[in-house]
Amino acid sequence: MILEEMEAICKNLGKITVDIKWGHDLCFCIAGKMFLVTNPDSIPVSASFKTDEETFNELTERVGFMPAPYLARHKWVYVNDINRLSKKEWQLIICKSYELVKAKLPIKKR
Repeated sequence: MILEEMEAICKNLGKITVDIKWGHDLCFCIAGKMFLVTNPDSIPVSASFKTDEETFNELTERVGFMPAPYLARHKWVYVNDINRLSKKEWQLIICKSYELVKAKLPIKKR
């Protein structure tokens, strides 16, 4: 998986914005709320994303995954190398993260 493939998955989801936050993190957002954060400057490229409790528990037990700093209480997972997941897995994870964040938005912003 390469970052450009992740960007393509995100852009197919609908009205998203892409922003640089904290000087180096590439953030994918819906209505200003993040659903995927990547660090393209790190080698290997790392990422964080929101998930449900079951997936959070499963992923954080795998090598290279951990509760995301500052966001773990909201069920965000950090992966130290985006290549630890296949393109198909990323498709599912990105879509789930997008839908979870979208569901929390006010109806007018959805």
